[in-house]
Formats: sequence, structure tokens, C-alpha cells
Amino acid sequence: MPVISRLLSIPLRIAEIAFAAVVAGIIGHYLASFDSIDPWPQARWIYTEVISGLSILLGLIWLIPFSSGFFAWPFDVLISFAWFAAFGILVDAIKQLPCGSIWSWSFRGDAVCARWKAAEAFSFLSAIVWLVSALIGIWFTFRKRDSAAATTTPRRRWGGARKTEAVAAV
Repeated sequence: MPVISRLLSIPLRIAEIAFAAVVAGIIGHYLASFDSIDPWPQARWIYTEVISGLSILLGLIWLIPFSSGFFAWPFDVLISFAWFAAFGILVDAIKQLPCGSIWSWSFRGDAVCARWKAAEAFSFLSAIVWLVSALIGIWFTFRKRDSAAATTTPRRRWGGARKTEAVAAV
């Protein structure tokens, strides 16, 4: 069964990298073009850029198919929550634009609205993919722990002899 989790993990990591790269490109474009605006929106966008960069880095590191990458599921959950926060930041920013509903992800029409909605959509998808990756890591970790516990012999307490060995010695 570890083959299935490894086969699922690689496309998920590639999707994490791709989604983060799309969001980083869109938000980076806006950060480069709007250098004289209020610092508060820039702080939100910088947060999104940092999460994108961190996602790209961790996705590349954990793309290498070692079983230790499955034990990084707490970081996957943390990055997923960070992506949900970035999605909330983008939703809050798009409410000020005349782009319609935040859940209407049609990318046609106004270029500004289409870019914002693309960044919003890919940040949401990235959060979901990181969460699925965490769930696979949790499944792999606890399945691995259960199978290891079933195959090992019971441990002795504090390194002492078992009762049967101690009685036989007396």
C-alpha cells in the first residue's frame, strides 16, 4: 500500500508548486506595478508572496520521494491553513473591485478582475491540495505505525528481565 500513497504524493506536490507559482506570479506583478499605494494592501500581498515562496520551496523539497516526506504532515496542515488565510486576504481585497461575486471564477472580461479571480482561485485550490497532502501523510504515518506495532515483539519495562527469566534464575 505505500506505493499508492507515493503515487498520489508526487502529483499533489507538483500541483502545490504549480498553484503557488501562479499566485506568486500574479501577486508579484501587482506588487511590482503598484509601488506608491497604501502599505496595508502591500502587507497583505507580501504575506501571500511569502506563503507562495514557502510553498514552492517546501513542495520542491518534499517532491523527492522519500518516506520521511510523509511525516511532514503537520507542516502540510500549517501551510494549508496559511493558504486559507491568503485566500481570505484575496477575497477581502477583491470585494473593493467591481468584479462581481467572489465565487464566480470566470476569467473572461476585465483583465484586472480576471487576474484577481485567478489568484483567488489558485490560492483556494492550493489550500485544498496542501490539506489533501496532509491527509495522505496522516494516513501513511498511522498506517505505518499500526503495521510496525503488529510486527514487533512486546518490549520489556526499563530494560529489565522478563518475569519468566527472573523466576528461572532464582
